[in-house]
Amino acid sequence: MASAGTAPAPISTPQQPQPAVAPARVVAGARVRAGANWFYWIAGLSLVNSLVVIFGGQFHFVVGLGITSIVDELAKGVGSAGTVLDLVINGTVAGIFFLFGSFAGKSHKWAFLVGMVLYGLDGLLLLLARDILSIGFHVYALYAISRGLTAVDQA
Repeated sequence: MASAGTAPAPISTPQQPQPAVAPARVVAGARVRAGANWFYWIAGLSLVNSLVVIFGGQFHFVVGLGITSIVDELAKGVGSAGTVLDLVINGTVAGIFFLFGSFAGKSHKWAFLVGMVLYGLDGLLLLLARDILSIGFHVYALYAISRGLTAVDQA
């Protein structure tokens, strides 16, 4: 007699349990990302500071870079060509810090270390300018970034 076209059901294999991610690892990963995000804030607010100067504003964000403030002041004296140079130079500096954020977010220790050294050197420029509020914020930002660096090995 002919078969009705039914085949036996395939044998199902039991699902392998997925290894649970340790809560400490999740926390460490979040800390790495939080530390890396500081580089994005530094880059972005430095650009905002430059745009404020270009358009004649009178304020600045303390988390921004001191070097971009120096470039802003020098560019004001050059005229319209200075505006273009200001955007190019400060855009490049901000781009570098953006890259530090990107690589640090992927747990690259070198990005944390090089970014922290450069931001620390930038803080020394602010020390020469006696911008105490910005220096204090640089110190806090370096602390927050260092927490991300110390969490890299645990993530």
